[in-house]
Amino acid sequence: MELTYKITFLSDWHSGSGLSGGAEADATVIKDDRNLPYIAGKTIKGLLKEALEEIHEVKLNAKDRTYINELLGYEIKDEKTQKVIETKSGIAFFSNATLSKDERDDIIPTLSDFLYRNIASTQIKANGTAKESSLRVMEVCIPITLEGKITRIASKEQIDLLTKALKWVRHLGVNRNRGLGRCKFVEITPKSN
Repeated sequence: MELTYKITFLSDWHSGSGLSGGAEADATVIKDDRNLPYIAGKTIKGLLKEALEEIHEVKLNAKDRTYINELLGYEIKDEKTQKVIETKSGIAFFSNATLSKDERDDIIPTLSDFLYRNIASTQIKANGTAKESSLRVMEVCIPITLEGKITRIASKEQIDLLTKALKWVRHLGVNRNRGLGRCKFVEITPKSN
């Protein structure tokens, strides 16, 4: 079974590449070979795992815990030291979330630069002045819609659990607690293989 979803961004967002933009930006958005933004499948997986952990804390359900572990994996820790002994992988596969095929085909390389802009921020001291050497410039992507798939889902119950997690996520990426990356997962469509 698989689950197809769309992420509609309601604000600028930044999912980082870990690279600097040279003199123009301290942090750049992750892009594919056509200069188009995407969100790595492992990022989506991490967000959904975090959402399911939060849901599980509120609504304790042993069956859900089993599904979370099966889908997303888990760690086995030493009881005394709490160090991770072993990591078990989940069965679910998360594709990268990308622009739709039609949009990817329509955006020629020279137009892709219009998807991005730079924003600057600085740290303010107690006296209201800017802290020296604290100016940071970050590249952000404008609000767009991306699509992705989750495959290798074993049951309807697992689909239902992932659907709850998708609806739970409201922010994505860097500075999501400061207004960036407001989003909504929409058109959640389960399909049988």
